[in-house]
Amino acid sequence: MALATVAAQAAADKKATDILLVDVSERLAITDVFVIVTGANERQVGAIVDAVEEQMRAAGCRPPRREGQRDGRWVLLDFVDIIVHVQHPEERVFYALDRLWKDCPVIPFTDRALAGTDAERGDRTGDRTGAEAEAEAAIVTDPEAVHTP
Repeated sequence: MALATVAAQAAADKKATDILLVDVSERLAITDVFVIVTGANERQVGAIVDAVEEQMRAAGCRPPRREGQRDGRWVLLDFVDIIVHVQHPEERVFYALDRLWKDCPVIPFTDRALAGTDAERGDRTGDRTGAEAEAEAAIVTDPEAVHTP
């Protein structure tokens, strides 16, 4: 699961949106985690793909099998235990992978850049009421709560 976070953070560093980590290990024998992210346009999709590959290679993962690079609208990176889907917004809405796998557990992910911003503002879980923290956790972990453009 740690490698899924590496892939998600690499995507976040390139301004990917709607980052979702889905634990599919109980449903699929071929992989454990789907990392699903959105890139605003074909160029950004390519930049996200390159960053994910670079960071995963640095973490010791073998180079992936890559599908869909030519069109740049939905690129799949197969790292065996982790499959990264980088989608253009229209493909994300049309194929709705997050709805397809909504019965699978979501792995919490927080972008380091956003976590740093929250800490600077003083937005810590301890500063909120239990109900506020629970509501935020439900939004983060509920695939139905994922917004797609």
